[in-house]
Amino acid sequence: MNALRSVGLVRLMRRSLMPALLAGLLAGAVAPCLAAEPVELALRQPAHESRIVLDLSKRQITLMRGEQQLGAWPVAIGDPKTPTPKGEFAILNKKVNPIYVTHKSGQRRELRGPSSPIGDRYMAFHRNGRGEFGIHGTAWPHWVQIRAAVSLGCVRMLNSHIRQLFDAVDVGTRLEIRS
Repeated sequence: MNALRSVGLVRLMRRSLMPALLAGLLAGAVAPCLAAEPVELALRQPAHESRIVLDLSKRQITLMRGEQQLGAWPVAIGDPKTPTPKGEFAILNKKVNPIYVTHKSGQRRELRGPSSPIGDRYMAFHRNGRGEFGIHGTAWPHWVQIRAAVSLGCVRMLNSHIRQLFDAVDVGTRLEIRS
């Protein structure tokens, strides 16, 4: 074991131990506390061949792994005056408990966590003269539930949904935004 470097050990686990563990998990041979639904298992797999597809007309975001569709979560998108940009992008960075800064009361306040306007997960995908655009949670789930066009261009998801998507993708994952 001393001869194996950590990288070699990880490769060994991926090639031999992990497939056996997953097979046992799917067959129910692993302890019940480790049991998971097949969709949950699929979401935990590496995102190397993944892409996120945001359909603005349906106001829905989906994670694609090859031809397999995961999710199909409702979203709120940019207001017509400040639309969500269309095109091909990539996840630039991912943040847990991002800080939202407000000056509404005349003083600077920093908000973070699930009750902040951007929730507790944030994934940036584009920067331009208007600022940074991201996919994030929200403190106002009703806007997502009715699939509203209310943001300054960002994509809002329910906090529970953004956590699933956040955990399933890596920085660099492709994002396609279409009408």
